[in-house]
Amino acid sequence: MNRAALLFIVLAAAALPACSEGDDASSSQQAQSQAAARPAEVGVITLHPQQVPFTATVPGRTVASAVSEIRPQVNGIIQKRLFDEGRQIEAGSVLYEIDDRPYRAAVDSAQANVEKTEAALARAQADFKRAEELRQRNVTSQQALDEARATLLQAEADLAGAKAALQGAQIDLSNTKVTAPISGLIGRSQVTEGALVTANQSTALTTIRQIDPMYVDMTESSARLLQVRRMLEQRPDPSKRPTAKIHLTLEDGEEYAQVGTVEAAEGSVSETTGTVTIRAVIDNPARLLLPGMYVRATVEVNVQREGFLVPQRAVSRNAKGEAIAIFVTPDGKAEMRVLETEQSYTNAWLVLDGIKDGDRLIVDGLQRVRSGQPVKPVAMEVDEQGLVRPAAAAASSQ
Repeated sequence: MNRAALLFIVLAAAALPACSEGDDASSSQQAQSQAAARPAEVGVITLHPQQVPFTATVPGRTVASAVSEIRPQVNGIIQKRLFDEGRQIEAGSVLYEIDDRPYRAAVDSAQANVEKTEAALARAQADFKRAEELRQRNVTSQQALDEARATLLQAEADLAGAKAALQGAQIDLSNTKVTAPISGLIGRSQVTEGALVTANQSTALTTIRQIDPMYVDMTESSARLLQVRRMLEQRPDPSKRPTAKIHLTLEDGEEYAQVGTVEAAEGSVSETTGTVTIRAVIDNPARLLLPGMYVRATVEVNVQREGFLVPQRAVSRNAKGEAIAIFVTPDGKAEMRVLETEQSYTNAWLVLDGIKDGDRLIVDGLQRVRSGQPVKPVAMEVDEQGLVRPAAAAASSQ
């Protein structure tokens, strides 16, 4: 082989890898372009207008429906504590016993005074009757009769005072047994046996809180209340009183089983926060709610509004804070829209503007599409928990 032929073979061998690399790059670009041209598969749901009750989620605090601070009504030494702290107490239960010996002595003394005045009254009655008979026979003077009458009236007044003193002594004696004025959950005792207490002292012996039912104090802006009032006036029958249901979400995210109702609302707006306090009442049979707990309250008023329920998982926010979602246009392309959301309802937003009947909303595969990109829609359904599943699977599971 001559030198020229050998040089040609070497140059040809060197050129082969370059051609192979060029072919691979060309194939990769073709694959990418084909993938870009292929429509992205996305899950969609078809939206239709619905009648949705007005709801609002507001913060709230639980409040005992009744609170009684237990204070002694007499002075004395605590002899016994007759309750277990933190337990349910029934009205009328004896909580404390105060040394009653001084008060028993006072009752005995008052009783003796009553008997003494009763004897004085009997004597005054006899004297008056005798003076009256003597006066009728003109044996005695009118002055003597008047004095006998005055003595009788004084004896009757003394007896009434003695009976009142006896009643007061008996009340003091009964107050040596400190009882529960209401039923409820009793707190810690602030005194122990042997402690000296005084009547109407500033420090409570203990506190009873009635927690079934429980109150929930919620705060709402005055602007929202004006909006609700206008909605109520626009109802077909504004004279019919609307009903409101209260659903609670606890601090751990658990939904509370009981449903409450609105009890009352403050008659004024806070000058510092511009809010109004609304009080709801809700049953608490298992005593799961305790006073002072933070809750989220969802107020549902039977005022129907027409709009579109858009799953919250399909809605995001742009740089301006506006709600946005991606839809599928009639020609099969993704389209981003700005929505006017009114309120949340279950796991969706109520949208009043930005959607037409029959629009297809993308709920799955959002990360794979951009506005204007061709897409391949696949029918889906969103369940009550906000999970997406194929429409056929959802229908077969029902």
